[in-house]
Amino acid sequence: MTAEDSTAAMSSDSAAGSSAKVPEGVAGAPNEAALLALMERTGYSMVQENGQRKYGGPPPGWEGPHPQRGCEVFVGKIPRDVYEDELVPVFEAVGRIYELRLMMDFDGKNRGYAFVMYCHKHEAKRAVRELNNYEIRPGRLLGVCCSVDNCRLFIGGIPKMKKREEILEEIAKVTEGVLDVIVYASAADKMKNRGFAFVEYESHRAAAMARRKLMPGRIQLWGHQIAVDWAEPEIDVDEDVMETVKILYVRNLMIETTEDTIKKSFGQFNPGCVERVKKIRDYAFVHFTSREDAVHAMNNLNGTELEGSCLEVTLAKPVDKEQYSRYQKAARGGGAAEAAQQPSYVYSCDPYTLAYYGYPYNALIGPNRDYFVKDTILETHPASLPLVLRRHA
Repeated sequence: MTAEDSTAAMSSDSAAGSSAKVPEGVAGAPNEAALLALMERTGYSMVQENGQRKYGGPPPGWEGPHPQRGCEVFVGKIPRDVYEDELVPVFEAVGRIYELRLMMDFDGKNRGYAFVMYCHKHEAKRAVRELNNYEIRPGRLLGVCCSVDNCRLFIGGIPKMKKREEILEEIAKVTEGVLDVIVYASAADKMKNRGFAFVEYESHRAAAMARRKLMPGRIQLWGHQIAVDWAEPEIDVDEDVMETVKILYVRNLMIETTEDTIKKSFGQFNPGCVERVKKIRDYAFVHFTSREDAVHAMNNLNGTELEGSCLEVTLAKPVDKEQYSRYQKAARGGGAAEAAQQPSYVYSCDPYTLAYYGYPYNALIGPNRDYFVKDTILETHPASLPLVLRRHA
């Protein structure tokens, strides 16, 4: 071998070694050089798998726990030829990025959306505030909103005599990562459940795996098929907003309990502190003149009995109607219907509340809707069930 041949071989080996260091999904990309320059500048890793290209997760030198819920934003309306080399500088300007996941297509272009997780919650809020409608290209505006990391499943077809502990035990036998089971007592008979429950999992991934396993035809519970789908998620409420809430949500009331009885019970600690009570079937909203009175009543009455039923009392969670509609649009692939004269905030605690404030039952996802419609009507006006189902179809 000549010296010239030896030099050529060494150059070839060097080039091969350099190529081997380029991560899968980056090698051969039309903007490979720009992506490599980004990785060199920031020290973040990048790898493509399962239809997404992940930048970071964790970032270099990260030693803390995984960021808490509420640290991730959804980014939509991304031009299909815009990649991390353009996105990262925009989103790192408002906070430290923990991870950016860009959804990728088989043709090497992006799918028009991404998820950006920040190290801290306040950074995610700033991203929504400052980067929604950011002009990434002339005339092309990004859509940025809070990501809903749903960890809750809806399970229908549960025998009505089953208690919470029995449901929890059964679900935990067949799925992993179960944290809690939320069961609603029947409005007419507190010894029965309403035929469905919500199962809370430790992560979105655990919930997704459980949903796949529980799909009809794959497994039976209590000897028969069940219905399973994503539940209406709890949309995070800003802590500053929650600090102003002076409305209590009271659940598990008896149907015959009156608004006057509720007002008297919750106003016993400070006469005149309750402005009004709105009761819907077996739950109610109690409006106070001050937050201090609301918190005092909650602390003293949660878990106590009223007319033979154990009360569950929490602060009502106000959800901005625009935020809820954005979530519905993303989840359903279209706009959510809105009733006229809705309040700026919807005090959301369960789907019954959403219906009360003007959101139609057909805004609910999957099988949830049918269960809520049937349960609501059967326990109040049984003869109206067929009419109502047609009206909301």
